[in-house]
Amino acid sequence: MRDASELWLLLLACGAATYLWRGLGVLLSGRINPQSAMFEWVSCVAYALVAGLIARIIVIPSGLLGQTALMDRLLACAVAFIAYRLARRNMFVGLISGVAFFIGAGYVRTVIV
Repeated sequence: MRDASELWLLLLACGAATYLWRGLGVLLSGRINPQSAMFEWVSCVAYALVAGLIARIIVIPSGLLGQTALMDRLLACAVAFIAYRLARRNMFVGLISGVAFFIGAGYVRTVIV
């Protein structure tokens, strides 16, 4: 077990790094043109990273999620997406629908098996 002072130092260093980048973002935000090619590239990279993370969580999950059926995870995503689109791009409706389906599918699977 590490000494508590080392953990506090690590926590402070992480907080300082986070607020440093946030501060730089605030300072530079007024100078960035959101229609520039560089900004569009950064947006594309950010979306690609999020899509890759979501795909990894669905296809190769870890922990308790790894003990669930792949079909349940895929169907929950499909239900969430369809609900999102039907609710005129309401993220809350999509999220709740997907989570409810996933929980329901897990419950049905435990009752049947």
